[in-house]
Amino acid sequence: MSKPSVVVLDYGSGNIRSAERALERAGAQVTVTSDMDSALNADGLFVPGVGAYAACMAGLKAVKGDRIIGRRLAGSRPVLGICVGMQILFERGVEHGVETAGCDEWPGTVERLDAPIIPHMGWNTLDVADGSRLFAGLDADARFYFVHSYGVRKWELTDTGRMAAPLVTWATHGEPFVAAVENGPLSATQFHPEKSGDAGAHVLQNWLKQLS
Repeated sequence: MSKPSVVVLDYGSGNIRSAERALERAGAQVTVTSDMDSALNADGLFVPGVGAYAACMAGLKAVKGDRIIGRRLAGSRPVLGICVGMQILFERGVEHGVETAGCDEWPGTVERLDAPIIPHMGWNTLDVADGSRLFAGLDADARFYFVHSYGVRKWELTDTGRMAAPLVTWATHGEPFVAAVENGPLSATQFHPEKSGDAGAHVLQNWLKQLS
């Protein structure tokens, strides 16, 4: 049985090599590239992200990453966003009073968490959505590694029409925030699965199972 092909989108984000290694260990054939044709034709697209929202959006647009994501989703081709690679999938981000437009796949605002300690750095449990495929087979006390100061504090998509509602998983650091979303071919996590040990590897394996 051949390995699923995954492109890690290279748009200047900082955690690409660790993501590449984690996906290979999980069973994928991985290519790191910004080439549009390769990104469109792979079985799965992995969108990393480290740093400021505005900088990530600028880097993404420079390689037409927003168009790549949109075209893949229009064809029901799987996409997984990680950390800021999840945040840029929302409508907007606000950092230091500056608002930046995101990919607008989901309504909502990425903003500074209201917590006594910022950044949120370390291991945390999740309140996993019922029916989740990403977290299938994991214990309820599984812990995942987060490094972030900003997040989505409110889920704003309330009317999905005839489509199934997205599955939203939450975590808490000072207040609840969106930790993962599963929405048809589009999935995303605020935590870093590539840095989350066995639990993170299990999430990546579950995502790879959806690529066939």
